[in-house]
Amino acid sequence: MAVEKVIRAGLVAVVYSPEYGAGWSTWSHDASPFDPVVVAWIEGGKVGPGPYLEPLEGPYNGGLHQAEIVWLPVGTRFHINEYDGHESLEIIDPDYGWVA
Repeated sequence: MAVEKVIRAGLVAVVYSPEYGAGWSTWSHDASPFDPVVVAWIEGGKVGPGPYLEPLEGPYNGGLHQAEIVWLPVGTRFHINEYDGHESLEIIDPDYGWVA
């Protein structure tokens, strides 16, 4: 399955929520850490309620207002860890996790 990603200068935008309270990429099976709509919303200053306001229309957005973008080189394999809503990125073994 092809995943749409925002790529600039060989780097991929990865969305995660580093604050405690609610995760973004880890709390919903429908959320993608690469979501171009979310990337554009964050880059635009997080104006408005944010994408996917209604839970039935998209992924859970509890951590969306704390979400940030980290840029990883294309092909980097990583995992998003979550504890009590706090998400962190871990660069990992090439046989596991998301690929930027």
